[in-house]
Amino acid sequence: MTSSPPVPDGHDVHRAAVETLARHITDGAYATGRLLQPAALTAELGFAEAVLGEAVRVLAAKGVVDAVHRVSPRSAWNVLDSDVLRWTLAGGQPAPVGLFPDLHELLRAVEPSAAALAAQFRSPAELTALDEALAAMAVAERPPHGDPALAARADVAFHTVLLRASRNRFFAQLPRVLVPALTARGERVHAGPHRHPLPLHAEVAGRVREMDADGAYTAMLELLDLSLRDDP
Repeated sequence: MTSSPPVPDGHDVHRAAVETLARHITDGAYATGRLLQPAALTAELGFAEAVLGEAVRVLAAKGVVDAVHRVSPRSAWNVLDSDVLRWTLAGGQPAPVGLFPDLHELLRAVEPSAAALAAQFRSPAELTALDEALAAMAVAERPPHGDPALAARADVAFHTVLLRASRNRFFAQLPRVLVPALTARGERVHAGPHRHPLPLHAEVAGRVREMDADGAYTAMLELLDLSLRDDP
């Protein structure tokens, strides 16, 4: 059974209860179909019954728990919720089969258009942020071993800047959903053999800097297709 951390004081207690329940579910301690009864969980987890009741309702709103408060199968979880995606990837269980290919399809549908829009609307500050992300990628890829965590963070920063530079309000919100998945995928890719992604990232940034919308679109497609071949 997954051990529980000490119960915090103050307003953080509700969030801590949600995180504790979610961790027990993603780690497999609370299996699919288990009924989550706050009264029964109080002694085990150390939270007040009312706090646990609210935490169960929060998880129900995210699809992790069903209407009668039983743990839902993962296929029912709302992966467009950033918390759910973070829990899914941080738990002790492997990532769901097909998650990263599904992520690639989403990125391929959105990011080339976002890059084209960014080429039209990017600001000097966003160009600087792209350059900083490229510089971090270069540091992270230095031999002999590189730094997978830094590489993943730099990659996430690069894609986040582009999505926000598109000036599309829906694209700009996607990092809230995508960051956990991009971070997890990036760390796995950069920890093993992979094609060096820096030149294609630099090509995308260059096209955005030159305000070449068509070139940015094409370069982003090439970058995403390269990343698919490296998927873990």
